[in-house]
Amino acid sequence: MLFQSSIRKELARSFGATLVVLMTIVFTIILIRTLGQASRGSVSPQDVMMVMGYTTLGRLPIILTLSLFVAMVSTLSRMYRDSEMVVWFVSGRGLAFFLVPMFRFAWPVLMVITLLSIFVWPWSNQQAQDMKDRYEQRGDLERVSPGQFQESSNGNRVFFIDRDVSQEKASNNVFIASTEKGKNSVTTAGAGRIETVGNAQLLMLDNGQRLESEVGRSALKITEFAEYGSKAGESPLINGNSLPEKSRSTRELVRSPSRSNQGELAWRLGMALAAINFVVIALALASVNPRAGRSGNLIFVLFTFVVYHNLLNLGQSWITVGTANFAGFLLALHGGALLLALAWLSKRHLNWTFKGAISRQRKLQASKQAGKVAA
Repeated sequence: MLFQSSIRKELARSFGATLVVLMTIVFTIILIRTLGQASRGSVSPQDVMMVMGYTTLGRLPIILTLSLFVAMVSTLSRMYRDSEMVVWFVSGRGLAFFLVPMFRFAWPVLMVITLLSIFVWPWSNQQAQDMKDRYEQRGDLERVSPGQFQESSNGNRVFFIDRDVSQEKASNNVFIASTEKGKNSVTTAGAGRIETVGNAQLLMLDNGQRLESEVGRSALKITEFAEYGSKAGESPLINGNSLPEKSRSTRELVRSPSRSNQGELAWRLGMALAAINFVVIALALASVNPRAGRSGNLIFVLFTFVVYHNLLNLGQSWITVGTANFAGFLLALHGGALLLALAWLSKRHLNWTFKGAISRQRKLQASKQAGKVAA
């Protein structure tokens, strides 16, 4: 009882500290990336915090897995460094006995990682993508900032307005330069308003002038108007069938087993299986080399995590292009990683070495030859 409770308490402290540090780093990276998207016009400035929240929520499975892995390796390494492991070994507790308290501590985290990967990951991606799509599909005039020239979504028009703050859909000092159907036109007006007809947006201009010319000709047509309607753009509806695979629910991926859907499903299941394997890998890798320093083991741990995670992403691409099979990839990667970790753990648990095996084999052969001579 003391053996398991002491290890779980140490793991809890290390896991909490590691999670706080990683969350701070990831949140800072996401903040910088989201602000960059907002500055480029891909994300609404008012939705920056919402997009950051959805993105961070989608990255939680990776953050929790890495936090658990680092916490276990650092805790066991500290126990080796402070000779606590020697005490437990002398008490009759081998290295394999640590699997029970480690899994008893890790099972709630593993359950959360599984739920996040299967259900929360696609939901958060869908919410963030919907916010970006709604912002991208806004009307051309809604893209314009007062006092700035803005190109339309199709690139055929350039708008300039001085928006009237007293009315949300009214503007003054409107300028429109367009090139359509072989004609160049420049339209100016003292005032304008936006009217929506179906999915189309109409800019109704008042008291203005329109200059129109054909490309390649010098003729110029000047028209003055009291009221003129110009199509400003369309607001197409978001098509749910065109969602990327990472934004689709796990049920949809199972119902439509295409290659891309199977690749995404393999990634989601792989995150849960990888988290389980990392518990065994952490126990197999935990050790202390006094000559390497404290950071040497941590660098190797991060390298192992990066390699495993990259193989998971690479397998998703292989399944998508048809190079690998869904079940075969899961069995090869995660089953192979588990067998390799268990083999390494058994080697350390039994204190098996290559030189020791050779010496035992020589002693066995010598005893057999001695028995033959005696006979």
